Amino acid sequence: MLDLTKGIWPLVTWPTEPFLSLTRKVISPIGGVDVTPVIWVGLTSLLRELLVGQQGVISQILLKTQSLN
Repeated sequence: MLDLTKGIWPLVTWPTEPFLSLTRKVISPIGGVDVTPVIWVGLTSLLRELLVGQQGVISQILLKTQSLN
């Protein structure tokens, strides 16, 4: 088991552990593997695409405001 209180690990676990621990309560490890980081990367990527991707909400708003000028 990895000791998260030594070395650089506290800097990694401090900002991420609140999100991961909440997700672990909903989704248990699959085959002994914690998949919560993968879920958060996927959710972050989806949110980014929905907001600022080529067809994202913010991108569409910017395109409309540029076409009005």
